[in-house]
Amino acid sequence: MSLRVLLIEDDPVLRATLRAGLEAEGHAVAGAASRADAEAQLAEALRRREPPELLLLDLGLPDGEGEALLARLRAPDSPMRLPGVPVLVISAREDEAGKVRLLDAGADDYLVKPFGLPELLARMRVAWRHRGRAPEPARRHYARDGLAVDLAAHHVSLHGAEVHLTPTEFRLLACLVRSAGRVLTHRHLLAEVWGPECVAHTHYLRLYMAQLRAKLEAEPADPRRLLTEPGVGYRLVEPESAPDEAA
Repeated sequence: MSLRVLLIEDDPVLRATLRAGLEAEGHAVAGAASRADAEAQLAEALRRREPPELLLLDLGLPDGEGEALLARLRAPDSPMRLPGVPVLVISAREDEAGKVRLLDAGADDYLVKPFGLPELLARMRVAWRHRGRAPEPARRHYARDGLAVDLAAHHVSLHGAEVHLTPTEFRLLACLVRSAGRVLTHRHLLAEVWGPECVAHTHYLRLYMAQLRAKLEAEPADPRRLLTEPGVGYRLVEPESAPDEAA
């Protein structure tokens, strides 16, 4: 299963690196560069009833401390309260007192930068296990009727021939692969691929879905892989293979 992850990190290089690594593992990642950006995305996600399933929170944000955002996420009377969602702090600060304070305030773990992606993934799995929720392995591969997708390798082929996708086309296909067999709403896809500020721009989705169908369907006007659920969204048909096992 793909986790919806909100990555709150103001360093653009680290944010891009972590996002790429987590997406390659099959997770759906939204990035925020500030506290205000994170709060806006959280408010929109809660309004859609699709809150993140895990948060990665940097402390030194340009418009305030990540610790203050953590307090809002854990406050009993906060409209942004996420009591069952793990929050992993990622910070270069190593003082023990600060770590203890944040853990007592509701953080599930504290990773000191720099850290490797394997350690981060392991800590994410531990945080979920501690909450009694063992997520299924994220789907990273898809295969059916000659279409093969490898999210980690960023590779798509059709009947053995490589298919070249634009970055946006690949992000849209990856989102559908991670939830293959399930209907994803227009708003969900727009938020995941283009960002929460674009959820009303359905023409983006129509355009890129048409481009994907032109590359992946034998008859784009009569699709058999990328299906439309009228008035709701889109669905990629179930794969032949089972989801990956955890690495």
